Amino acid sequence: MTTYRESRPALLSLRTTLQLDAVVTGANGLAYIAGATVLDDLLGPAALVLAGIGVFLIGYALLVAWAGARDPIRKQMATLIVYLNVTWVAASLVVAASDLLALTTVGRIWVVLQAIVVGGFALVQVLALRASHNKL
Repeated sequence: MTTYRESRPALLSLRTTLQLDAVVTGANGLAYIAGATVLDDLLGPAALVLAGIGVFLIGYALLVAWAGARDPIRKQMATLIVYLNVTWVAASLVVAASDLLALTTVGRIWVVLQAIVVGGFALVQVLALRASHNKL
């Protein structure tokens, strides 16, 4: 098992990037669930689809929060989260470019914007992983 401790300052620590990712993802999931019946007209997909995405996001947020709370943070888990974030970005761009979820124009813009945010999390997590180079 490879673990890392913070060894030199990064823009944000790995723990902070994971915690922020968890909070933003969880809030997004709650918004999808709580606002599903309003967001369906605005974004396009049915309320049940949006609520399902919300449940998934809350589960993912819990995983990311758990990974960020470990001491030390496991490199493998943090790397997995980066890969999952990159996968989310790619899937989001496919959805935005296709008619898989019957997105409205606002829905397409929203999907691309949230993909940019998730891509940003992946980037800062990679940078934080690189800054955390002292193996235990």
